[in-house]
Amino acid sequence: MKAIKYLLTGALMTVVSAPVMAQNTDQQVANITKVIMDNKSNLEAVEDQVKDFVKENKKNPLALAGLGRAFFDAKDTTSAKKYAEMAIDRGKNEAEGYILLGDIEAMKNDGGAAATWYQQATIMDPQEPQGYIKYASVYRKRSPELSVQMLEKLRTVDPSYPVDAEAGHFFYTANKFQDAVKYYGKVDLNQLKDNYLTEFATAEYLLADSKKSLEVSLFGANKNPRSAAMNRITFYNYTDLKDYKNALKYADALFNNSDSAKISARDHQYYGYAYMGDSAFDNAIEQFKKALEMNAELNDVRKQLSDAYIAKGDFTNALAYYEEYLNKAEKKSVTDLDGLARLYMQQAASPAQTEEAKKAALMNADKIYGQMAQDAPSNKLYATLQRARINSQLDPETTQGLAKPYYEEYAKLAQAEQADNPKLLIEPYWYLGYYYMNVEKNNEQAKAYFQKVSEIDPENPQAKAALDALQ
Repeated sequence: MKAIKYLLTGALMTVVSAPVMAQNTDQQVANITKVIMDNKSNLEAVEDQVKDFVKENKKNPLALAGLGRAFFDAKDTTSAKKYAEMAIDRGKNEAEGYILLGDIEAMKNDGGAAATWYQQATIMDPQEPQGYIKYASVYRKRSPELSVQMLEKLRTVDPSYPVDAEAGHFFYTANKFQDAVKYYGKVDLNQLKDNYLTEFATAEYLLADSKKSLEVSLFGANKNPRSAAMNRITFYNYTDLKDYKNALKYADALFNNSDSAKISARDHQYYGYAYMGDSAFDNAIEQFKKALEMNAELNDVRKQLSDAYIAKGDFTNALAYYEEYLNKAEKKSVTDLDGLARLYMQQAASPAQTEEAKKAALMNADKIYGQMAQDAPSNKLYATLQRARINSQLDPETTQGLAKPYYEEYAKLAQAEQADNPKLLIEPYWYLGYYYMNVEKNNEQAKAYFQKVSEIDPENPQAKAALDALQ
């Protein structure tokens, strides 16, 4: 009769091929679950089957919990709770009912209530792993330490459970990478799932341990050569370790020989790094430009494009990208301004530049350091020295004394700010001595400066030669 009832419930009902009583609990639960899931949009249609199931299993807590689980999967938490409580009433020492109640609370985003039920499951049925696992999962982001404590209890119940791997995963998802690698490091790499291998390698990478990260990522890449995640991390690690040949090998694997690889702007950026390291500057430029096309907010890529063009000797594009980088920066740092000034100085030092272009580049650099000295007083000593050196280059024969006011100012600043480092004064005193000897023809003044150099550095050969000449 029961088989006939199953057939008469409608086209979506499941035909039961054998009497229910002859089936074991797992098969019974599987059958009723299919009936419920096939009719989850109209659960009233399964009322008779559910009544029959309950009648047949009224003293079976595992079957009743399984029925509740079926309703839970069908998103009927009211019925799920009813049968979970019935399961607990029929078997207080069985974990399944408590775990189901915990899952119901977790679905409502009440982690505290869920954890209470999971903990109750571990108390009433300490040999069932799921209570420990579910409890640990609830707290894995909020308190991975508490989660791991519960997993350690599970280890005493089931020594085969991969506690260290799960602990590594919990700490990784909580962004506690130092703890993640500590636990992952206890596990044989062969025993880690692919996604855990990825987390292990990534955590080591984020902790700036590229060598250890590479060890893990290479294992993963060799295990699964078409893994985009492992090829990517291996590519990044080799790049950071400046092994550019291997970096390019795994970059090619990521871009061209990985399954379901979603290429990002950062991937193109790193590809550019690797090509730069391999002195393939045109390829680097191509990758950096692709990175910007994908994400124009990656402003540091513009600086890297500038570096690539510098390496090619193309100062026009190098300066254009650097200035674009500065224009898009939220705040221009002293380091950024110094970088632009040094770029102009590199341009001036290039043999390919005309004298007019060299002069213009030096004057641009001088202007930047002048602005730096004004806007960043803490860097005035450095900026003034740079202006002195630039003006010395603009007046290579020291016929105009262009550097004189800057070396004089630098000497005063150095005496005030760096009194314990007199060697800083050798350069300005030497210049000023040379200036007074050759331009002003004031030998006494020149001699005074050369003597100051000699007092700071008694073995200075230039000072000795100059003083001998002035005798």
